[in-house]
Amino acid sequence: MDYAKLIQSQRDHFQSGATRSAEWRKSMLGRLRAALSRSEDVILDALHADLRKSRHEACLSETGLVISEIDHALKHLKSWMRPQKHAVPFIAWPGKAHVNPEPRGVALILSPWNYPVQLLLSPLVSALAAGNCAVLKPSELAPHTASVLVQLIGSIFSDHEVAICPGGKEVAEGLLEQRFDHIFYTGSSSVGRLVMSAAARHLTPVTLELGGKCPCIVTEGAALEVAARRIAWGRFTNAGQTCVAPDYVLVDKKVKSQLLEKLGNAVSTMYGANPKASADYGRIINRRHWERLFALLGSGRVVCGGDADVDDLYIAPTVLDEVAIDSPLMQEEIFGPILPVLAYDTPEEAVAFVQQRPSPLAIYVFSNDKRLQATIAAQTQSGGVCINDTVVQVACGNLPFGGVGSSGMGASHGKAGFDEFSHRRSILWRSVQVDPSMRYPPARGSLLLLKRIRRFLLGV
Repeated sequence: MDYAKLIQSQRDHFQSGATRSAEWRKSMLGRLRAALSRSEDVILDALHADLRKSRHEACLSETGLVISEIDHALKHLKSWMRPQKHAVPFIAWPGKAHVNPEPRGVALILSPWNYPVQLLLSPLVSALAAGNCAVLKPSELAPHTASVLVQLIGSIFSDHEVAICPGGKEVAEGLLEQRFDHIFYTGSSSVGRLVMSAAARHLTPVTLELGGKCPCIVTEGAALEVAARRIAWGRFTNAGQTCVAPDYVLVDKKVKSQLLEKLGNAVSTMYGANPKASADYGRIINRRHWERLFALLGSGRVVCGGDADVDDLYIAPTVLDEVAIDSPLMQEEIFGPILPVLAYDTPEEAVAFVQQRPSPLAIYVFSNDKRLQATIAAQTQSGGVCINDTVVQVACGNLPFGGVGSSGMGASHGKAGFDEFSHRRSILWRSVQVDPSMRYPPARGSLLLLKRIRRFLLGV
């Protein structure tokens, strides 16, 4: 494909002004919503083929979240697009000022394989709501889903509005050589650095949603039964291949044995005695990732799980105890169905452990002590904090979702996603009927007088 020609056709369409109206944006979002509803069964089949993702799980975490995002945007689009009035200082009187949220132009959206529908189309919803054209690059590691998405996007949009470019690494590299007005990337930190480097050549703004090792702190007095269920669900949904999944647990040593037992019970309740036979449990995306994860299984004492089958790309939901802090399991994001559990003596020790590591995408805290909840949140840094649950913050459309430091930059979802794909353009209007001479040379009055009145003039 001639990427330069494709992008120029989108830029020409954007510069015609066609994408700026609320009607165009609503029409595009409506088309996408209708196509998703119409093709949902086919999409769910594709997700099962790529990741063995259950239809119930995919309906909620993939198509459901995108449709919810569209509905939220349609409901609030008018208010998001409204210019915001701002006061002007005396030096600009008589005058008026406002800030317009304006579309950036042509956006590139690069998505990963773990949630191949949601993480491609949710940013697209934000881009369209903000009035942009877009080029999409789905992951080649989820080929069945990518094929369905190519057909879906091609059936509802013209290439000069939204285009989709399937393929491997060479396609992503070819696209990154072009000049875009915004790049939205979801994936690993290592590739995120490459995306940012490519964007720097054109001074293109970027949104990076990366990941990291999301800690889960469980304190003494926490509701352990509920905590175990919610931790197990957050860790083992999508076979652990979720960027905001709890990556490891730090638990007060006084309740560690109880939590371990309840985690094992929670896994059995959700997936049965043989999770391999469960229709609700997924598979690892490919053999390379399976081999990486299989090598990590020996990093501690198996509390539950530990089984694996390379031919089926299966690794059981596994909880590990007695994990060394310097083991490979604790160095990089696991991104699979393995959950190490470590003990701490005091909450201060747990906080220090988190502080000493790169800022994650999320921190989870299970505690009934509100003061301790607030202390942990205040003394740590992360993209977000979720108290007494895991992962569900992603489903809150009103909350900005994004990382900080090594876990990413920028935000998505709802108004935050709209703002990410918008340029806040300041516009000042001045009257020509009044034009006091004091602002022009030569200077009038003393410097002392100017210092006395400058706050009045400048409004600061």
